[in-house]
Amino acid sequence: MFTEASWLYPLKGIIYFARHPFLYPLLRRRFLPAFLLSIFVLVNLFLWTYLPQVAFLAIFHGRRLAFLNATFLVLGEAAAITALLFESFFVDETLVDVFDATLINEGCGDLVSASRVVDPAAGDPVKQLGKPVTPSVYSPFSLRQIIEFIAFLPLNFIPVAGTPLFLVMTGYRAGPLHHYRYFHLLGFSKKERNDYLNRRKLTYTWFGFTALILQLVPVLSMLFLLSTACGSALWVAKLEQKRRRIGNPNDPEPGPLYEDDPA
Repeated sequence: MFTEASWLYPLKGIIYFARHPFLYPLLRRRFLPAFLLSIFVLVNLFLWTYLPQVAFLAIFHGRRLAFLNATFLVLGEAAAITALLFESFFVDETLVDVFDATLINEGCGDLVSASRVVDPAAGDPVKQLGKPVTPSVYSPFSLRQIIEFIAFLPLNFIPVAGTPLFLVMTGYRAGPLHHYRYFHLLGFSKKERNDYLNRRKLTYTWFGFTALILQLVPVLSMLFLLSTACGSALWVAKLEQKRRRIGNPNDPEPGPLYEDDPA
C-alpha cells in the first residue's frame, strides 16, 4: 500500500513527533548544542568552500546549474559533518530513547524490554524508559559509510542527474543503519541481519533517500534526525504487527508477503 511505503516513514516521524508531547523533553535536551553546531558548520562551509565548488562545478555544469548543485553539495557536506559530530558526541543515546519510547507507545514495549528496564507504571513512554541491560546503540559509527560518502561526491559533477544519483547511492548505505537498533532487539546475528537486508535493498534505499534529504535542511537537520528515528520506530511497529499476526518469530516481514516496491 502507498501509505506504508518505506520512504514515507521519515515524513510520518515528523508528524508523529509533533503530535506526541512526551517526546519533546528529548528534543529540548539536545536542541541548543545541535542548533549551535549546525550553524557553525554551515556558516563555515558556505564561507570557505561554496564559491570554490561553484567555480569547479561550472566547468562541468555551466554557471546556472553550478550554483544550484554546489548548494546541494555544501548542504550534504554540512549534514554529514554535523551528523558525524553530533551522533558521535551528543545524540545517539537520545535517538535510542526516541526509538524505544515510540515503540512502547505503539504497543511494542515487550520488544524494548529485551534490552532495557521498562516500568509501565512510571507514566508516559519516555518516563517508562529505564537503564539499558545490553549495549544500546541506535546507529553504529560507520567508517565505510563516510568513505563511500566521500567517494560518491564526484557524482555531483554529472549535470542534472548527478545530485539525485548521489542521494540514492548514499541513501542505499544509510537506510539500513536506521534499523540497527531493531535488529539488536530481535537478537539477529550479523548474517541474519545481512540476509534480511539483502532481500529488501530497495525498500531501505528509499527510506535512506528521504532521511538524507531531510538531513540537508539547514539548521533543522538535527530535529529531523530525531524525527527520523521516530519514523523508523513506526516502521518497526508495522513490521511487528505483521510478524505477530503471522506468528513468525524469526522474520519481521516474511518473504511470501513482501514486495520490494518503494511505493
